[in-house]
Amino acid sequence: MREFLNFDCAGDAIAATLDTGMDAAAAPAGLLIVGGGTEIRSGAHGGMAQLAAAVAAAGWPVLRYDRRGVGDSAGADPGFADSGPDITVAADTLRARLAPGARVIGFGLCDGATALALHHHAARVDGLLLANPWVVEPVGDLPPPAAVRAHYLARLTDWRFWKRALTGGVDLRKAARGVASLGAATDDSLPARIAGALLTGRRPLAILLAKGDATAIAFDDAWGGKSFAAIRDDVEVVRIDSPSHTFAAGDAAMLAAFVVAGLERFSS
Repeated sequence: MREFLNFDCAGDAIAATLDTGMDAAAAPAGLLIVGGGTEIRSGAHGGMAQLAAAVAAAGWPVLRYDRRGVGDSAGADPGFADSGPDITVAADTLRARLAPGARVIGFGLCDGATALALHHHAARVDGLLLANPWVVEPVGDLPPPAAVRAHYLARLTDWRFWKRALTGGVDLRKAARGVASLGAATDDSLPARIAGALLTGRRPLAILLAKGDATAIAFDDAWGGKSFAAIRDDVEVVRIDSPSHTFAAGDAAMLAAFVVAGLERFSS
């Protein structure tokens, strides 16, 4: 069952959608989906609506919402980094629809995952499921340096790349720009902020990464660095063979399985 809701955030009307299954009233937890970018709550190609339906069918209530200034919601968009109030009122709204003592588990993709990591403590979110979190800005119109590095390492070990290069089938100017971007300094401020927020909240956390996605590659690179050293050993990181940033098409089932498994683990 899908219900359409509205609630207030700093005087602006927030539009939301609540998906519930037959056993929702008895569920020990509910899922809060935090959208990424300026995508509406249905997600890219309806992916978050499909995820909500799949999770609700497994018996877990799911709330999605448009933050202020996005989709059907009023107000000015604060951006993901300043969307803490939106996450808080959405979490409170979901909590009010759950049985007493039930937990709110947050799921976010890309900068939705980053927003959730930054603001979950104030929003009293009880557990975090983060997919392809956003941590590094691209260099110009190129992907983050870690993604460029992985791309060219794979190509340099592939004989077909050299064959194409020798026959003029490779844009050497673009390749040179990509290689040059590897020397760009990495801004560690956002990973450090995320790590600090995760340490403050210290909630159960699991991370899903699509190994072929540039954003996920950049996060994985930062994950191995000093910023996350204090929390790395306590966190499950699931890496799947997918190039899809949004877990589209054939990867949707894997995303739903990750989320349902996280709900089952974090609700007990």
